[in-house]
Amino acid sequence: MIEEARQGILPAEKTWKLGDYLDSWIEKEKRRPLTRKRHESIVRLHIKPRLGHLRLDALSVRIAQNFLDDLFTDGRSVATVHQTRKVLSAALTYAMRQELITRNVARLVELPRYRAAEADHWTPEETTRFLNAARTDPLYPVFVLLALYGLRRGEAVGLRWRDVDFDRGVVRIRQQVQRIDGELRQVELKTETSERDEPLLATAREVLLRQREAQVAARAEAGDSWHSTGDDYELVFTTRTGRPLESHNVARSFLRICAQHGLRRITIHGLRHSNATAQKELQVHARDTQAILGHGDIRTTGIYEHVGLESKRNALQKVEGRLFAEASNRERCRQNCRQTANEAAASESKSLPKKASTPDGLDAFFGGSSQTRTGDTRLFRAFGATVEQRLTSINNVVRAHTRTWKLGCVAVNLAVNNPPA
Repeated sequence: MIEEARQGILPAEKTWKLGDYLDSWIEKEKRRPLTRKRHESIVRLHIKPRLGHLRLDALSVRIAQNFLDDLFTDGRSVATVHQTRKVLSAALTYAMRQELITRNVARLVELPRYRAAEADHWTPEETTRFLNAARTDPLYPVFVLLALYGLRRGEAVGLRWRDVDFDRGVVRIRQQVQRIDGELRQVELKTETSERDEPLLATAREVLLRQREAQVAARAEAGDSWHSTGDDYELVFTTRTGRPLESHNVARSFLRICAQHGLRRITIHGLRHSNATAQKELQVHARDTQAILGHGDIRTTGIYEHVGLESKRNALQKVEGRLFAEASNRERCRQNCRQTANEAAASESKSLPKKASTPDGLDAFFGGSSQTRTGDTRLFRAFGATVEQRLTSINNVVRAHTRTWKLGCVAVNLAVNNPPA
């Protein structure tokens, strides 16, 4: 203790039990309400029953490792074990900042490997089918914004009229609606990057204008029982009495429409994944998709962008075309050259006179000066032909070969100098 004091590490004012410290930490935790509620649940259900009686400064790596191993052995899921370690680590990190302990033992434990399951999502065609099926539903404008912008449920139902600028064509995402302690509240967004401006597209403008007309009619019908403010701070989407919409009710309506029309079942959050995947297939830059979805890290955007079999097929077909198209074009060029040469030779042979037979029945032809046979049988001529006729036929054959050779050279040159894109 004396040595730690010399280093500036003063002893704690009191000896903390881990359970008491965790309760104090949750009260002071500067997190969003739902995050604090989730942390409180993990502490109450998993950490305090097993470790709450231990002294905070007596916690060791071995104790933390055995605790998490026992959780997994007792049937808790891998995801639960990872979440429990995450909460314990956050609490011990805060204790280090308060100089209550010198190390975070939760960071040193080993956990079973965990890989989150890939979220189900729709193709653009399936999303279109859903929107067509939901066109008559009162929540249709909400579904349009979820599918078009990839909004979170809380962001969609937390949209206010002051956040919609029809003149400048901008939709501002500034808050969300969540149920906290049994009450629907307008709270801050999930992260700082979740605060963003989106362009007011034509489809969104149309459904929002219709929603404003419907809300005016609902307010007039409700009269004094209308519970909203009635000004620019009023929510865009409310109940018939002006109260905030419950996001879980939006999710239930979504699943009901899917069941009624035989659509493949996904969660309503899957619309966010579907939006990101559609942007990827349309070759939207990942940085733009990140900004549209309001992610703080582009790696998070990658989780939302799914790769299907059709996307793989299109990519590999491009690779196939790049690797093998040049060889295929050259082979076709060779075939065309051979065909052109054969056609030219056949045409030339038809224009030459037929060869005659000698009196003894042998074919007569003229060769070189040594009277040996030449390599071209089209130089056959009957005995008795004049010298002028023989020279003319030789010149015709030479011209035919020259044309064939020139055509071949041009074709090969075009194939080599102009490879396929």
